[in-house]
Amino acid sequence: MPFSVYILKCADGTLYAGSTNDIKRRLRQHNHLKSGARYTKARRPVRLIYTQTCASIGKALRLEHQIKILTREQKLDLIRDFRRKKSATEKTTKRKNRLKKASLL
Repeated sequence: MPFSVYILKCADGTLYAGSTNDIKRRLRQHNHLKSGARYTKARRPVRLIYTQTCASIGKALRLEHQIKILTREQKLDLIRDFRRKKSATEKTTKRKNRLKKASLL
């Protein structure tokens, strides 16, 4: 079962890091239910701005700890790098899909 480490941006601009085995459920909890973290309850709504999948809960918890000890600026750098890589991957995928469609015509 894959586990995810995530960073949320709260309504007040602060960042919150956590880990879960169901990111959609956990985000719903943070935004709507009493079972969300105490920290995020007073800072709703929260937005998911970073996620990384880990093979085991142990790896996820270690990564979560590493993220939590980063400074705010280091966390923002991590998020910027994640977005750049994600954007590059999406562009490559779109390019490949266009080439596939063109070859099918």
